Amino acid sequence: MKNKPIIIVPGDPKSIFFEIFFKCLKIKKFKSPLILISSRKILEKRMYNLSFRKEIKELNIRQLKKEKLNNNFINLINVPFSNNINYINNCFKLSFNILRTNFTKKFINGPVNKSTFLNKKYLGITEFISNKFNTKKTAMLIFNRELSVCPLTTHLPIKLVSKKINRKNIEDKVNLINDFYKREFNIKPKIAVTGLNPHCETILKVDEDKEIILPTIELLKKKNFKIEGPFPADTIFLKQNRAKFDVILGMYHDQVLTPIKTLKEYDAFNITLGLPFYRISPDHGPNSKMINKNSSNPLSLFKSISFLDKR
Repeated sequence: MKNKPIIIVPGDPKSIFFEIFFKCLKIKKFKSPLILISSRKILEKRMYNLSFRKEIKELNIRQLKKEKLNNNFINLINVPFSNNINYINNCFKLSFNILRTNFTKKFINGPVNKSTFLNKKYLGITEFISNKFNTKKTAMLIFNRELSVCPLTTHLPIKLVSKKINRKNIEDKVNLINDFYKREFNIKPKIAVTGLNPHCETILKVDEDKEIILPTIELLKKKNFKIEGPFPADTIFLKQNRAKFDVILGMYHDQVLTPIKTLKEYDAFNITLGLPFYRISPDHGPNSKMINKNSSNPLSLFKSISFLDKR
């Protein structure tokens, strides 16, 4: 198959995913066949509520390689709904089984209510998926071609962040970012690293900025990485500063996700680096209050599908 399919798990049934998915199908006809792993009942209900019409083609998972796939239909692998947690788990499990066969390397999952689905067992879906594939070194890249960001720690409580700041963690993230940009765009990315403390200063005895972050950056420079820092997080996102870099590596989630969402809004998406396949998620939550209102912005999902459609 010339254009490998994109496996899509809509995620939480109580989310805006189907609305933005339908909008994406109206915007463009993608070359890569899109395969939804979802409940047919939920799909048909959302189609009815949103007045979206398209024929559904149910696929036989045992005969996937023989199926003639195109986007004239909604290609569906039906997963019966039982309850939210079991249903989402079954959708993920089925998609992981397909990915392990090398049928395709392209996977998108819609937003999930982490507090109920993960039940505090994982920090986030990034860690959930990484665990299922026994992948130890991963990075959450919020990708925009002009400027991307990566948090060193993901959904970690603030009081625990400093304990995870070490040379190995920084080196691992920089290596994953560098490999991604070299592989996908044939460039060595220019990476800025933020400090942990305001203005990269502290009155405490332990100074992570001077004792850990700065020496690691100097070491990576000697290894010919294009990396600078540490920079104060409150100024690195100023226009004249951010323009010098492809990626900003921050120490914790909101330190870099808040500014990138302010700057790019929906024009970015989440890529998990380090997995044996492309795993992408649109950069927004379930937003269940907006279900069936038909007013949600599809740009992040559209960019997600478009990125994989070229690969």
